[in-house]
Amino acid sequence: MEKKKSFFNSLVFKLILGIAIGIIVGQMANQGLIAVIDAIKRILGDLIGYIVPLIILGFITPAIVSLKDSAGKILSVTLLICYISSVGAATMSLIAGRIIIPHLNIASNVGAGNEIPEAIFKLQIAPIMPVMTALVTSVLIGLAVLWTKSQTWEKLLLEFNNIVLAIVDKVVITILPLYIGTTFAELAYEGAIIHELPVFIKVILIVIVGHFIWMTLLYSIGGAISKANPREVFKHYPPAYFTAVGTMSSAATLPVALKCARKSKVLDPKIRDFVVPLCANTHLCGSVLTETFFVMTVSQILYGKMPEISTMILFISLLGIFAIAAPGVPGGTVVASLGLITSILGFNDTGTALMLSIFALQDSFGTACNVTGDGAIALMVTGIFNKVPGRNGNVEYQPSTEEDVK
Repeated sequence: MEKKKSFFNSLVFKLILGIAIGIIVGQMANQGLIAVIDAIKRILGDLIGYIVPLIILGFITPAIVSLKDSAGKILSVTLLICYISSVGAATMSLIAGRIIIPHLNIASNVGAGNEIPEAIFKLQIAPIMPVMTALVTSVLIGLAVLWTKSQTWEKLLLEFNNIVLAIVDKVVITILPLYIGTTFAELAYEGAIIHELPVFIKVILIVIVGHFIWMTLLYSIGGAISKANPREVFKHYPPAYFTAVGTMSSAATLPVALKCARKSKVLDPKIRDFVVPLCANTHLCGSVLTETFFVMTVSQILYGKMPEISTMILFISLLGIFAIAAPGVPGGTVVASLGLITSILGFNDTGTALMLSIFALQDSFGTACNVTGDGAIALMVTGIFNKVPGRNGNVEYQPSTEEDVK
């Protein structure tokens, strides 16, 4: 009974319920009801848009400031590898998307049916600053705190990080099912979204295949750098993978991931116990791969074309930075990067809601890819900093005992 209860309280169930109810209501709604629904959707969309600059300030700046606490070569190299992995996964997704999406038979006719009437009431909530202004501000303040060694601001920013995380968890995640439900109600009222549901299922399956391709590449590179058999790491990771599928959170999966990594004989214990927790919050290759493919699909559905390649390259470059500081909540990557989706790709409220919904529906698999890929990063860093070949060219360390793991 407990498992059923936890599933029915999960974000995935609430999103599915919101989508289903939204589609049913949208198909049955008259002009008066859809006008009320549109007003609610606009208010919720404005509220999320208002929170976006706070998310940027609350996660990018503390991430920069926290570098001081464990500064060093291992940290710098690990973060660089995390960024390259995320950008590389997104680039692979970009190439695959340009090849695959034109063959998905996307009708590109959302909005071709009934027209949404004007909202019955309006309440505009303007953000405190534009998205790019927030990004530049967060970087400058973070660097300035490091330069001046201000302990007061350091503590303040870390507290602000906790505050913003609470806002995301208590406000954004709470209103998400309702926001997505109202969006799908409008799309169903317009009449074309029903025909695109099979496309969403296809793209979710495609990105899951992409996850396994990228994990294979990461472990192959890790094996080459460390001159160790990568199987000695990934063979221990299935429990962490399936735990992540259930939790949808890298942070919540961290104890299991560490337990799995500690069974490996080819990971340096000190590097392993530093890199795996760090990567739980900074290595989001699966989520970035997914988001890149999804933004191209949603753009094709809503606007009839994919974003220009130059626009996508800029989007991917910045997305890799945002992923490093994304909040550790379901859908954290796409929530943190909402500003990029709206400012660089030009998505409207409907596009943003579609991204949030289909991303969150597969987020468990993206998280599982992130967590499993962390083992490959630990293997790479072990190879870079501990080039002491053992028997048969492998570096072997004593696995941690069960007592150590506990």
